[in-house]
Amino acid sequence: MKAAPARADWIGHVIRIRDARDEAAFAEIFAHFAPRVKAFLMRSGGDPAIAEECAQEVMVTLWRKAHLFDPSRASVATWIFTIARNKRIDVLRRQRRPEPDDLTWGPEAEPDQADVVALQQESAQLGEAIARLPEKQRELIRQAYFGEMTHNEIAEATGLPLGTIKSRIRLALERLRHAMK
Repeated sequence: MKAAPARADWIGHVIRIRDARDEAAFAEIFAHFAPRVKAFLMRSGGDPAIAEECAQEVMVTLWRKAHLFDPSRASVATWIFTIARNKRIDVLRRQRRPEPDDLTWGPEAEPDQADVVALQQESAQLGEAIARLPEKQRELIRQAYFGEMTHNEIAEATGLPLGTIKSRIRLALERLRHAMK
């Protein structure tokens, strides 16, 4: 069995993927890291099938986003396992989304008029607060909460780094909290 390349060699592999879409370099990285990513995800409580799927997604992300790798910030292994951790978080978020309640048959009781007015006022206040957000934050809130996109999906759609997405959403939510007090 061939020994795994040294840290600098993995960097070279990612650079070859980035610059030349080198399939041989990708195959070597895949063969080395995909089983390790799957094992990592299973150790963190993942179902084997979901871990396998996430590992595949991680490797596809590596192929698509090799241009984002910065060897001055992290090793290839750290970068890959960070992608894996984020994919795992996305899967957990999707699994925790509430299921719609069973539909009841027949007419529902009319809500109390005071509750309706209060809800309308809160909705209007929230709409105004969202409209006052800076455009970049407002758009991310729209995608995350109204478009039901994960942070990773937003990052892929916008081309922005995941950290920027999370920071802008966090700042926007803080502004909305203050506006709603």
